[in-house]
Amino acid sequence: MSEATPASSNAPAAMPDPQELLRSPAYLVLLVFGAIIGLPVALVAYYFLKVVSEGQKWVYDGLPDALGFSVTPSWWPIPMVALAGLIVALAIDHLPGTGGEEPSEGFKSDGPPTAAKLPGIFIAAFATLVLGGVLGPEAPLIAIGGGVAVLILHLVKKDAPDQAVVVIGAAGSFAAISTLLGSPLVGAFLLMEVLGLGGPMLGVVLIPGLLASAIGSLVFLGLNSLTGYGTFSLAVGGIPAFTQINGILFLWAIVIGLGAAVLGSAVMWGAKALQPVVAARRLLLTPLVGAGVGLIATLFAHVTTHGVSQVLFSGQSAITGLLQNPGAWTTGALVALMLAKSAAYSLSLGSLRGGAVFPSLFIGAAGGMALSHFSSLPMIAGAAMGIGAMAVTMLRLPLTSVLLTAVFLETDAVHLMPLIIVAVVVAYVASAHLQAPRAATPEPGSSATPAATPPSP
Repeated sequence: MSEATPASSNAPAAMPDPQELLRSPAYLVLLVFGAIIGLPVALVAYYFLKVVSEGQKWVYDGLPDALGFSVTPSWWPIPMVALAGLIVALAIDHLPGTGGEEPSEGFKSDGPPTAAKLPGIFIAAFATLVLGGVLGPEAPLIAIGGGVAVLILHLVKKDAPDQAVVVIGAAGSFAAISTLLGSPLVGAFLLMEVLGLGGPMLGVVLIPGLLASAIGSLVFLGLNSLTGYGTFSLAVGGIPAFTQINGILFLWAIVIGLGAAVLGSAVMWGAKALQPVVAARRLLLTPLVGAGVGLIATLFAHVTTHGVSQVLFSGQSAITGLLQNPGAWTTGALVALMLAKSAAYSLSLGSLRGGAVFPSLFIGAAGGMALSHFSSLPMIAGAAMGIGAMAVTMLRLPLTSVLLTAVFLETDAVHLMPLIIVAVVVAYVASAHLQAPRAATPEPGSSATPAATPPSP
């Protein structure tokens, strides 16, 4: 008869009971602190977005005027985005934190950044967003919101436990991203999928974040009343009504899902191939790649009747005009826009700093609108399916992709939802196959089967 094996001293500690945590006085304190955190984080997020918006206007309108140009030269984006590349390279090489996460790697749940990393994240994101990089503010806002929240927590309690740091950091990220997306629920879905939250612990982390988001939304409303700057909303008004679904549209959902998977995967392949090349000689190559982004925008403006701003920036503001004025776009211009924006997006993902959400939505909308010119596909249905399919291809977040599309097209969302879901599912599965990492090729003479690891004694 064998002897009983003693319990290992390295056995993992039992997970805390979520209900016990919710009832504990410490959690109530954490909940109140999470609500308080929503105030400063919303202030930081609000003015960050406002300064970015004003900075874009000054760089592309005010500065050329101050230099004596009657209109902004079409070549203007080339030196501006090159300057963005230089600033990003300097921030990555000389400041802690590598300027934030690599956008070509997607959202990652590495926890909130330390206070020392915040300046580098802010500078790299600000340069990218203001000077014309084709990335959005959502990833920097998530990092900045979480970092500011944890910084305040450590100022109040230097020896805060790790669990409190995780919860308060998540609450800060919730508050910051909700200010951008205009809804605590959209922010909650985004971070749930990014952080992999689920199971009994979901509510423990989610509730302080939702509360911080709600406080942040109230702060935004108050700041709007005080400053008159306005608030942020993704909903697009004035779009055509949609009420009728038929079988042909479900076939279109499959076609658009497959097309978005191919285009989005090509964007990601390009970005991931570029990223290590740029990283090897960052100070030289990042400005050159930035100049390439500007050159693409300049060429687009020369071959169409539309401006460089359609290709530059995240597309967060431009998508409203795109959907509200489809008659201003020919089929050729929409195809050119989709291809130019995709190329500039890929270059930006592989070299600059920012988020991947809004350019994907813009490209998807342009692609769906272009397809509607070739057939009886309703414009708004094509745009909706394109937005959802391209978003899930780039973000790999299916629930968030469906919800984001519904928020954009709120007046038509109920009737379009089945089509959006089909397009998202098709794109999600197809892009998983297209973007799957290739198996390493065995070296000549080596065995294809790895040697078995000998058992531990």
